Amino acid sequence: MTLARTPVDGTLAIPTMAPTTADLLAVVLNLPTTELPTKLLGQFGGLRRLCRADQQRLIKCAGLTQRQTSVLAALAELFDRFAAETLPAGEALQSPADTCEFLTVRLRDKPFEVFCCLYLDNRHRVIRFEELFRGTIDGASVYPREVVRAALAVNAAAVILAHNHPSGIAEPSKADEALTARLKNALALIDIRLLDHIVVGDGHCVSMAERGLF
Repeated sequence: MTLARTPVDGTLAIPTMAPTTADLLAVVLNLPTTELPTKLLGQFGGLRRLCRADQQRLIKCAGLTQRQTSVLAALAELFDRFAAETLPAGEALQSPADTCEFLTVRLRDKPFEVFCCLYLDNRHRVIRFEELFRGTIDGASVYPREVVRAALAVNAAAVILAHNHPSGIAEPSKADEALTARLKNALALIDIRLLDHIVVGDGHCVSMAERGLF
């Protein structure tokens, strides 16, 4: 598909009739047709993975410019910030499903393991969401004293832990269970309740509290 340019400044116009993802990408990347976006979406397995792909790979293998890869990286960051606004500070969590949806959007496409904390007040209103530790594709080192320090710093009354599995499989491991038990005990010493530990895979998550794993 060839996209039309506006007569005023020559920029590409968004198609008015139900634009496809390739249509929108062509506009964002300032490409004259949807041929390359269509190819990239297939090659990288969809928009999420494309926007989070390594920039040098996009330049070398896909033929994009540095500016175009920067635009894709900016889109990924906007996705994260949009997701963050679905759990605004000061509002109470409505359901475990809402929490899982928020965490899935934030963590599902990370190529490395990320350990996060969602801090809540005594009415389960959101105080802050924070990425505390980053690791590799195989795991992340988590230090209980740092989790306790961070929770105290925001005066949290309760905490929901979360981390992703880059493999896409959300099943908690024995190491996840052992870590959760350690963190629950450490937080209990300062009267902070651990409500859940959620493991995020590719498009779904597992609540360790619902599984009775701690």
